[in-house]
Amino acid sequence: MASDALIPVRAAVLTVSDTRTDETDTSGQLAVDRMRDAGHTIVWKTIVPDDLDQVRAKMQEAIADPDIDVLITTGGTGMTPRDITPEALEPLITKSIPGFGELFRMLSYEEIGTSTIQSRVTAGLCTDTFIFVLPGSTGAVRTGMDRILLAQLDSRHKPCNFPMLFDRIRASR
Repeated sequence: MASDALIPVRAAVLTVSDTRTDETDTSGQLAVDRMRDAGHTIVWKTIVPDDLDQVRAKMQEAIADPDIDVLITTGGTGMTPRDITPEALEPLITKSIPGFGELFRMLSYEEIGTSTIQSRVTAGLCTDTFIFVLPGSTGAVRTGMDRILLAQLDSRHKPCNFPMLFDRIRASR
């Protein structure tokens, strides 16, 4: 039965950065603001350094928390040795969501041209938590949130959306 009422998503936001602080984390804060403005709940927001073990531990914390439906990360998607967010996520994925990265790079191409190939944006379902890995730039977070995630995290978005899957995914556990 379709409903016109939004089913709020419970989300966490993780910024991966050696240099950002709560005061300077504009990209993580943008993700928080966009989610709240859309009617969703932010369970927590935190910053961890570009350290594989710390990033993966925070992802596992979100996956284990029954109060978190979605984890959005910002940062650590580039090509330098310190960019490890996709590697932190990879072993935790139950089902990959390749279309997220593909669509993000297509949309990003409109904005930054071929430089988009340097972004390793990715996403996956991890047990029953969706994790979306975005770059650390505010522009990239805006693209990911405004042009993909806000629609797909809106239970009223048709023909399909991620919240409509929550109950079926959890029932299979």
